[in-house]
Amino acid sequence: MRRERSGIRRFFKLLGPGLIVGASDDDPSGIATYAVTGATLGYSTLWIMPVTLPMMMAVQYICARIGLVTGKGLGAILRERFPVAIAYPAVIALVIANSINAGADIGAIAAAINLLVPIRIVALIVPVAVVLLALQIWGSYKVTASVFKWLSLALFAYVGSAFFAHPDVRRTLVGTFVPHLHADPGYITTVVAIIGTTISPYMFFWQATQEVEEDVAFGRHYLWQRKGTTDQELRYTAWDVGIGMFFSQFVGYFIILSTAATLFATGHNNIATAADAARALEPIAGRWSEWLLALGLIGSGFLAVPILTASSAYAMSEIFGWRFGLDKKPGRAPQFYGVIALSTIVGIELNFVGIGPVTALYWTAVINGFLAPLLLVLIMLVSGNRRIMGERANGPLLATLGWLTTAAMLVAAAASLMTMRS
Repeated sequence: MRRERSGIRRFFKLLGPGLIVGASDDDPSGIATYAVTGATLGYSTLWIMPVTLPMMMAVQYICARIGLVTGKGLGAILRERFPVAIAYPAVIALVIANSINAGADIGAIAAAINLLVPIRIVALIVPVAVVLLALQIWGSYKVTASVFKWLSLALFAYVGSAFFAHPDVRRTLVGTFVPHLHADPGYITTVVAIIGTTISPYMFFWQATQEVEEDVAFGRHYLWQRKGTTDQELRYTAWDVGIGMFFSQFVGYFIILSTAATLFATGHNNIATAADAARALEPIAGRWSEWLLALGLIGSGFLAVPILTASSAYAMSEIFGWRFGLDKKPGRAPQFYGVIALSTIVGIELNFVGIGPVTALYWTAVINGFLAPLLLVLIMLVSGNRRIMGERANGPLLATLGWLTTAAMLVAAAASLMTMRS
């Protein structure tokens, strides 16, 4: 019989992982994507944020349910339920995408520090990466997250800035409630980027694995102890996911709105540096705008990079049967920490190929937009399989939302490919 988690303890848990998941989803890649979107397309993409909110909630909740019901992470489930020719490439593609994303985020953290101190960005890349790696190997991610999640709250400045910038009310309402679809290649690619940074592949694996890790933390070390879940646990998990995803979309919406009302409205359509993105905060922060953006980028980056590299390590360890867990010492899980180190090193190298930080962040989101729907097909097949999920298989609402999300992302990715070819 499963031991119920303390109601009070779980309530405070909702204020932790929910906020952390939401803040890490608004990682530097997300911030850059939203800022570029608002500056180049104005108000016309605001509708994507409320439309994708239920999609995000459904997908992350489905992933959490898989972890709770099976007692395993997604990597282990893919290995058991799909042919090697499908499972292995899926995980390897995830690791590649995560490494690119981590590299772009490391570059963004360095660019944010550059806003605060006059040190060249390239000189900051390696020290930032070393600190991040050390925190994962010898530190505690929970302690790190508890500190940096508060720095991420600086991103709420975009909410205030949007109001102080006096956005066009009619265009804001139309942009929010009337979907705009254009055949323009740039517009379609931007839609893919927004969806890719909103519904990111690494979050699928992280969500499922963290449900398992939490069970282990509660003393359920054996699979038979972790299998199955209760209605109460699922309700708490739904709240946990809902809080995080709402936070993510709320901040993302106002980043687009504030950059539309400031940069787009004044003809500053090109965001190439962190300083460019900081201009959108000037209506509320004035000369402190760069400091606010820097704190937000550093906080979200230090939350997101460990999740990116660790989700790769969890997926690889699960699919190859290695010992894993951030609670384990490196000597007890060498392959797990080896993947984290390798992903970080690859991320460092990507910062020296001559691509601008904002450009790298934006195209990272596009890559995620292509990978996510392919992984979602596998996730939906697992979550709807009664032989795996039993009575916790997707009901009509979850199945509908999950498959609609998958279909929408596949259509967006296909449309983007077609416009690129033409």
